Amino acid sequence: MGLCSLEETRKTVKKEPIIEDGILAGNLYPKYSTKNPIFRHLVDSFLSRIDQLVLTIDPPDIHEVGCGEGHLISRYTGQNRKLKASDFSEQVIAIARELALSKGMDIDFRVKSVYSLRPEEDSATLVICSEVLEHLENPDQALQVLASIASPYLLASVPREPIWRVLNMARGKYLGDLGNTPGHLQHWSKASFLKFLGPRFDILQVSTPLPWTIVLARVKGK
Repeated sequence: MGLCSLEETRKTVKKEPIIEDGILAGNLYPKYSTKNPIFRHLVDSFLSRIDQLVLTIDPPDIHEVGCGEGHLISRYTGQNRKLKASDFSEQVIAIARELALSKGMDIDFRVKSVYSLRPEEDSATLVICSEVLEHLENPDQALQVLASIASPYLLASVPREPIWRVLNMARGKYLGDLGNTPGHLQHWSKASFLKFLGPRFDILQVSTPLPWTIVLARVKGK
């Protein structure tokens, strides 16, 4: 499969959030490098579940939409797999390219908003959209685009509410916003996220590592 180790995934991450065009880019919390043992366990479980779902497809090509610094897509190098990744932020794509280059990884990084993706340029056997949809003002439009480029599989993850906010408040974070992480505009429970995906996708597998919902789905009719 060519998966990078969890330890490699933790290394080399920015320490300050990036704001571009008034929008938070990349990760507010450095989840790939945190040394907090509790959160480290949660993230390791999250990544392990995503790896398992990718393995069930073992796709020849992957496109990660909203890739941030490229930590997730970099896990799937090897076996002549074609990898591409996109993000709206020029700054985080520059970081992603530098990290991939430093590790000798061949990943085609592109500066593109999810709304501007096109099937003729951006399709892949497996499209990954991890912790992106909750940041979008128009997730329905984004989902329509994802359905057009997924050929035919989508792997999507979002924070599982209200557990996500409860855990934030338990650690004393974002109390004034009832635990809502800055930049999270949409909020889904497991059931509501499956309902959101349902009109365009057939649900294949669902995984719920605390505190996320991860779904492997196939575009209807593809």
